[in-house]
Parts: sequence; structure tokens; C-alpha cells
Amino acid sequence: MNNKVFDIRSASLAEIEGFMHEIGEKPYRAGQVFRWLHEKFATSYDEMTNLPASLRAKLAQISPISPVECVRIQKSSDEMTRKYLFMLQNNGIIDNEKLYIETVLMKHRHGYSVCVSSQAGCRMGCDFCASGLTGLDRNLTAGEIAAQYYAASRDIGQRIGNIVIMGSGEPLDNYDNVMRFIDLISDDAGANVGMRHIAMSTCGIVPRIYDLAEENLQITLAVSLNAPNDQIRRRLMPIARKYNIDELLTACRAYADAKRRITFEYIMIDGVNDSEGNAKELARRLAGIKCHINLIAANKVPEKGYNKSSVAAMARFAEILEKSGVDVTIRREMGGDIAAACGQLRNQHIKSEQ
Repeated sequence: MNNKVFDIRSASLAEIEGFMHEIGEKPYRAGQVFRWLHEKFATSYDEMTNLPASLRAKLAQISPISPVECVRIQKSSDEMTRKYLFMLQNNGIIDNEKLYIETVLMKHRHGYSVCVSSQAGCRMGCDFCASGLTGLDRNLTAGEIAAQYYAASRDIGQRIGNIVIMGSGEPLDNYDNVMRFIDLISDDAGANVGMRHIAMSTCGIVPRIYDLAEENLQITLAVSLNAPNDQIRRRLMPIARKYNIDELLTACRAYADAKRRITFEYIMIDGVNDSEGNAKELARRLAGIKCHINLIAANKVPEKGYNKSSVAAMARFAEILEKSGVDVTIRREMGGDIAAACGQLRNQHIKSEQ
């Protein structure tokens, strides 16, 4: 680890073993600490009761576990969604800026999934999204990303089976920490979440998609496409001015061929990208790519002024894609009554403190 203070919550088992050696402790203590952090979801050394009190005090002094403090939980009226607002801390001291992140827990027929943030804020600036309204504050460490999963699991009293890295922030803009998080959360000595139960969403940083294809991972890659052509995509997503849609889809095709079927997310915005012509153009663009499309009704972001597509428009859009041989679903809306969309609760809370 490169930090002055050893970030034990973000460290691998091997790194903790090396750390224990450096501080004159037995290597087997590393396994105990790792399991407490990543299997039992401990938030402090005081919980690690099979460690000597002297070692717990020593670790708390030289490698403090900075908690991700839950300051607010909102539950949807149908009890299918919970949204957590967390405040970040650094070395036990709350940031002067009071940085916040948010996490969403969703209950499905097949079980629970949790949507975690990878950054505090976002610098991608997508025009329909609340996450980037305040810009990027900083990247999250692997431990801070994992702490969101652990907190949600503790809250409901069970291990959560599915993870989506799709909250505030762009995961591929925090590549190294996100890769480390995936290693930690899938470790069989810890939470042991199978990689096929992990999905990552990106707005389309093309070089990083190729990097991800080189990793030995079986996660699902979800690409926020949202347009059938460059003209519309550049209006909605600044990243499209750097990587055009042909470059993006070429990278997606390479990923799908090397790894797994790609999921494309398509935010449906009334009068912007939801016409029958848009659907037909999209079907042509995606021909031959192993993919699935999620059509998602746009969330209401007052600062943006967009409206979601009608139910009829979304159904017609899906019908055109299906007739063209494209696998498509219309995502069920969840948590609309608790500001569950990316960045909404965080921004509301920041405004209330101003």
C-alpha cells in the first residue's frame, strides 16, 4: 500500500501478512483480521475478540479503520428499496468537506442486490444524472467501497448475493481501487461474492474497457449507451466527445467476445432518444454484438429538466428492438419515493447543509 497509514481495510490477505511481519506480529494474525473485516464485517478492532487486547490497541493506533458512517436511511413505501447516505472519514477524522456517498439496497424475487458508489461525486457530467452536479470530490478506496456492502448486509442481517457498481461515480475512472474491491469482495476467505454476481456500469471509457477485458474476471459489464448515434450521445454524455460511438461499440464487441455478454443501459428521455427511428437505428448499431439492453425510465432531476419517456413509448421501443433480434427488458422502477437514483439523496443532503 502506498499510503503513509497502512489501509488495512483495503489490503489483501498477503499484504496484511506482510504488515504483521513488519510490526513484529505472527503471520496467522493476518487471517484473523482479514476474516473479521471481510467475512464478519467488523467496523472496529474492538470487535475482534480473538485478538489480544494489546494487539487491538496497537493496530488501532498504527492502522485505524476509518468507518463509513451511516447518517441516514430511507425506505420505500413498498419496502423493496432502501437508500443509505454515508459520510466518509479519513483516519478517524470526518472530512472538513463532509463528503457523502450513497448506496441502494434492492429486493428482488431472486434475493437482494446492492448498488455501491465508487467515487464521492463524479466528473463525467452526464446531462441526465444527479451524481455529477457537484463534480468529483475524490475516489473511494477499495475498503470504502466494500464498507457499503458490509453496512447494508449488517442492516438486513444477511449476506447480500448481488453487487452492482453503479452508484455515484464512474468505476473505470477509479480503476485500480475498483479492481482491488472486486478482489476483496470475491475472496473466499471474506464475503465470497461470486464474480458472476457482480456487475459494473460505465459511461464508456474505451481504453479501460480493453484493460478490463484483459483481467481474468467474469463480472458483467454494463455500458451506459443512451443514444443510437453520436449527435444525441454527445448532447447527453460529455465522454462521447472523446470516444465516438463506433469506438465504444468496437470495444464492447471485443469485451463480449473475450468475456461475457455486454449489457447496454439506455435511459429513455421523452423527445430526446425514444423515437421509433431511434430504436431502429439502435438495432442496426448493435447487430452482431452479444448483448442485452435495459431500457430505463429517466429519473427526475430538477436541475436538468428532462422527462421520462411514456410507458407506451418504452413499450414500442422495446418491441422494435425485439423484432430486430435484440434481447431487451424494461427495467422496473424502484425507489422513486426515496430519491433512489444516483446522486439524488446526496445532493439533497448537501443542499440542506448549505
